[in-house]
Amino acid sequence: MQERTRNGRQTNQGSQPASLPLEGYAAVAGWIALDPDNETFVFRKFDRLAARNLLCIQSELLSIEKELAVFDSQDARAAQDDLRAKDTARTWETLVSRSRAGHDESKRRMELLENLRAKLKEYHEALLLQSQIAQLRRPNKRVLETLRHWFKRPEPMLGGEAKKYLDDENDLVALKTSEELDYLSQFLRRHWTVNTESTRDGRAKIGRFNERSVSLATSVITIVVAAFLLIGSITGFYFVQSDIVKLALIAAFTSVFALSLVLITNARRAEIFAATAAYAAVLVVFVSGDISSSSNGPT
Repeated sequence: MQERTRNGRQTNQGSQPASLPLEGYAAVAGWIALDPDNETFVFRKFDRLAARNLLCIQSELLSIEKELAVFDSQDARAAQDDLRAKDTARTWETLVSRSRAGHDESKRRMELLENLRAKLKEYHEALLLQSQIAQLRRPNKRVLETLRHWFKRPEPMLGGEAKKYLDDENDLVALKTSEELDYLSQFLRRHWTVNTESTRDGRAKIGRFNERSVSLATSVITIVVAAFLLIGSITGFYFVQSDIVKLALIAAFTSVFALSLVLITNARRAEIFAATAAYAAVLVVFVSGDISSSSNGPT
C-alpha cells in the first residue's frame, strides 16, 4: 500500500519516515539550484578585496622592476671593463651557465627573473579575471528581493559573516540575468502564471516560471504588433481618401511604431530613431502618389 507525501513522492507505509528539511548551506544551495533559469545564482564579487589584491601584486612587480633597473645599471658599468660581464648581459646561455656555476650576481638575477615570470603571470591572470567579473551584471531587483526575503525570514539561513552576504547590493553579481530587459518582458514576468511556494515565514509566496515561456510570449506579441503596423497601415491608406486623414494616419502609425520599439525591444535611442525614420519614409512613399494625384485633380 502506498501513500503520496506532500511533495508528491511516494513512500511505502511502514518504511522509514521522510527525511527532515535540510539546514544551512545544504538548504541554501538546494534552493538556489531550484531555479531552472539560474537567476538565483547571486554572490559577492568582493570589489574592494579584488582591488587590494591587484594593488599588492602591482607593488611587488614595481619592486621587481626597480631591482632589475639596479642590476641593469650595474651590468652597464661592469661591461665597460669586464668582457665576461658584458657577455653575461648580452647572452642568455652565459647567464644561465654562470648561475648554475654558483656565481652570486648571476644567481640573484636568475632568481629575480623567475620571480618576475611567476608574479607577472599571476598579475595578468588577475587582471583578466577581474575584467570578466566587471562585465557581469548586477542581480535583477525582482530576484534579489525574493532571495533576500527567503534567506533572511524569519531568521538568516546561514550564520556568522555569511548571513550578511546579500546586504551590499553594489557588491553583488548575478552569474546569469534575464536576456530580455524590455518593458513588455518585465510586465509579463510580474503577471505570468507561476508555480508558487510559501516563504519560510509563511507571509509571502514565491513564484517560479520558465524564462522560455516569457520569451515565447514576447516573440508572439512582437510578431502580432509588427504585422498590425504594416498591414494595418496599408489597409487604412487603401480605404481613406482624404489627404489630411492620410497624413494623420502617418503620424499616428509612426508614433505607435516608435512606442512599440521602446516597449517591446531592447533597441537603443539611435536605433529607435533610425527605424522610426525608415518606417515613416515607407509610409510617405506609399501614399505620396495618391496625394499628388488627388491634389492635381482630373485634367
